[in-house]
Amino acid sequence: MTTAQSVIPSIVLGAEERSLVAEFVDERIRPVAEELDETERFPDDIYTEMGKIGLFGITVPEHLGGVGGTALDYLFVMESLSYGYASVADQCGLVEILGSLLAAYGTSEQQKKYLTPMLTAEKRCAYALTEPGSGSDLGSIATRARKTVDGWELTGEKIYIHNAPVADFAVVLAVTDPELGKRGGISVFVVDIDQPGVSRAYHEHKMGQRASQVGGLVFDHVKLSADSILGEEGKAFSYMMKVLAKGRLGISGLSLGISRAALDAATQQSVDRHQFGKPISANQAIAFSLADIATELRAGTALCVEAAHAIDNATADAETLCSMAKLYASESCVRHTDKALQVYGGNGFIRGYEVERLYRDARITKIYEGTSEIQRLIISRSLLKGVSK
Repeated sequence: MTTAQSVIPSIVLGAEERSLVAEFVDERIRPVAEELDETERFPDDIYTEMGKIGLFGITVPEHLGGVGGTALDYLFVMESLSYGYASVADQCGLVEILGSLLAAYGTSEQQKKYLTPMLTAEKRCAYALTEPGSGSDLGSIATRARKTVDGWELTGEKIYIHNAPVADFAVVLAVTDPELGKRGGISVFVVDIDQPGVSRAYHEHKMGQRASQVGGLVFDHVKLSADSILGEEGKAFSYMMKVLAKGRLGISGLSLGISRAALDAATQQSVDRHQFGKPISANQAIAFSLADIATELRAGTALCVEAAHAIDNATADAETLCSMAKLYASESCVRHTDKALQVYGGNGFIRGYEVERLYRDARITKIYEGTSEIQRLIISRSLLKGVSK
């Protein structure tokens, strides 16, 4: 397989656009993936190019600077970019989520100030949701935004925030009415990082996807203008529910890309490496492992495509299907990279081999955008809903 042979279809993106993505991955991402992993460098040059050729904001409407594509197109782009390097796909996913929020709920002024330059990679964004005491549970958020005469005052801390060390602005979830809880008491704000009271707390060093910058943000009585709120007050929970499915679809595609890269690496190694006078691919234990990865990869792809169609058609089961897709693709991704590493033997444990990096990159897919346990909870609740006792 090569990048151009991704089995994920697309709707808006035609053959020319798909070829452009494949060439970009082969020529600009894969050759530097090892260096980016080693140095943890933020690849601003790559993101600038992605902004120029339209690889940010896949589902954002064209009149707002996006591609105007479908969820299926987004799945294809995420899988293709991740085949090159998951950190790059992760950046695409971040921009997609914030782009969707700004496109749907932002004022024309907010879209001009934040959305347009974000899609062209002129401004770096962050999505500030997770806190020391809250992850998947939005109801436990402690960051508080209090109304003032001039607008709002924001106080709190966010951790494990993608792009926090480099961001120009952050989309921040904060409690605006503690008595209403998560379904009416949480709002979304757009916050410039360089304004007084905002500080970057630390820069995490991660096991995998090391070029994805992760850190903390602290808001110390930050004065925000009245027009810093995104959408309506108290609507954060409903806004998040509308983009979470797309976020999980994106990580599904990212997982598929890692799996495909692992399969290609292991297949090539099985032909190149010889033991007892013949390539190890002649050994059924090796050949059958490759067969299992290939079969599961196709099955996962079919499930992810179905989930993308559900989003595009706004079907009632879209959220459940996206949870299924994310659960299956991420958990199988971890299995696939493990099996691929086994094909390499001792070499697979050595830094510098692609499969070693893929093994590390894969592990986080079972955690972010909702852990595997959260996905099982969503799926099981869907199954049990309406079942008579």
